[in-house]
Amino acid sequence: MGKMYTQLKKQDPQVYHALLEETQRQAWTLELIASENYTSEAVLEAQGSVLTNKYAEGYPGKRYYGGCAFVDQVETLAMERAKALFGAEHANVQPHSGTQANITVYLALLNAGDTVLGLNLAHGGHLSHGHPLNFSGKFFKIVPMNVHRDTETLNYEEAESLVDQHKPRLILVGASNYSRIFDWERFRKMADSVGAYLVADIAHYAGLIAAGLYPSSVPWADCSTSTTHKTLRGPRGGLILSRTAHAAAVDKTNFPGNQGGPLMHVIAGKAVCFGEALKPSFKKYQAQVLSNSRHLAKALQDRGFRIVSGGTDCHLFSVDLRSKNLTGKEAEETLDKAGITVNKNAIPYDPQKPFIASGIRIGTPAVTTRGMKEREMEMIAEYITEALVHKSEDRFLKGMTSKVKGLCKKFPIYPNHLK
Repeated sequence: MGKMYTQLKKQDPQVYHALLEETQRQAWTLELIASENYTSEAVLEAQGSVLTNKYAEGYPGKRYYGGCAFVDQVETLAMERAKALFGAEHANVQPHSGTQANITVYLALLNAGDTVLGLNLAHGGHLSHGHPLNFSGKFFKIVPMNVHRDTETLNYEEAESLVDQHKPRLILVGASNYSRIFDWERFRKMADSVGAYLVADIAHYAGLIAAGLYPSSVPWADCSTSTTHKTLRGPRGGLILSRTAHAAAVDKTNFPGNQGGPLMHVIAGKAVCFGEALKPSFKKYQAQVLSNSRHLAKALQDRGFRIVSGGTDCHLFSVDLRSKNLTGKEAEETLDKAGITVNKNAIPYDPQKPFIASGIRIGTPAVTTRGMKEREMEMIAEYITEALVHKSEDRFLKGMTSKVKGLCKKFPIYPNHLK
């Protein structure tokens, strides 16, 4: 890595070596995990800056420590850019993660034991939407909503019935693996029918929403939570967008409620990320992400794979592998040997256990950041097919890594990092 990390190399060669290996892994493999992306070098620089040294408990203009004049500038920029990007009334950029953002909103709006309607994890939801091992399932009464068995799309009629029956205090809409569009307005009507709050977890869709390519939850939801590192292509962290009526409760609950000092170096990365997302080039990028996702899904369909719900309206989709006599675990491990990174994922009404799963989840944000387009999606679909056909042939799979590396070489992420 040339002159990069010279002090790290000298002081801690073990960490340096791991970092070097990870740099190589990212450079020479195809990243198809839907929740991962590559930040710009500007974001990397902001996150690796001296801001990591600064404590800044509180909010801009109301800190508990001195010396915060410049970090106040950074956080204010992040907040104002986030509001402009999404048309939100208020933004809190301090949550350390998407789950931390969800914790804040739950605790700001609810009391322990309140009823929450959320998407079933087995049908595409997220752990923080009510899984019994998660804080959400431990502290609140969770009523899961499901997708139709035949169409694998959200069962709105069932959701409406559940709302009428259980009268939840909060309806949480969002997913970690749902490829279709959410009808935010319909959920708003459900919430209003019982006096519930509506919260949207847009962690996966935020970049597409910012670019106007996926319906925005902001006009309909009391609060929208998100990560900043998936389709938004920023640093790993969380974000809360809320109506003015909830701003004070959200801020107070986040700090001092469940977090101490904010990570100012990460907030700087968020500010840069939001600034990048406000540029016209970001809309072009998101349009390509969506086109690539649809093209890759169709290319896999043409090669005999079944796509859950028949296609996608966003950056991700799931592949049902049962007709190929494969489990998600087998496919993930096989593709990893070929230099293609995916994650096993349960499909709706999956007969397999979650750690085995019948499907894999695929997303296109990272390969699109590299500059790949529809032609490369055809190539990737062919690589996936070849690798899974030859799943028991380690020599063949090792040979596949050369093809993958050749493709990656044409679309470098950080060219200077490999010199």
